[in-house]
Amino acid sequence: MTQRTFASFEDFWPYYVAMHSRSATRWVHLTGTLTGLAISAYGLARGRRRYLAALPLIGYGTAWPAHFLIEKNNPASFGHPAWSLRGDAKMIATMLAGRDAELGDIAAKWLAEQPQD
Repeated sequence: MTQRTFASFEDFWPYYVAMHSRSATRWVHLTGTLTGLAISAYGLARGRRRYLAALPLIGYGTAWPAHFLIEKNNPASFGHPAWSLRGDAKMIATMLAGRDAELGDIAAKWLAEQPQD
């Protein structure tokens, strides 16, 4: 697949969600990110700054394998790291709001409009 370009985050968002079309992938992302965040916060509260490494290590360490093993695609962060970080935050907030099905709909719509992906 060729590298895609986007004019804005709003254009990127449906693509990002489509790269997480399976609910299992989204839940792995949520679990890894929140676990890394919790460990990082704990470390900061205890004055152990090295625990800050938990966020990227656990976050990406769980998310990337989910792409390879569940989605069978490459993580969007490989080509769009800043927008992917923002997308991850938006996706997790949407899930925590109880709207995971909405993400599935966005993904299905985008993938239907992009049959080559």
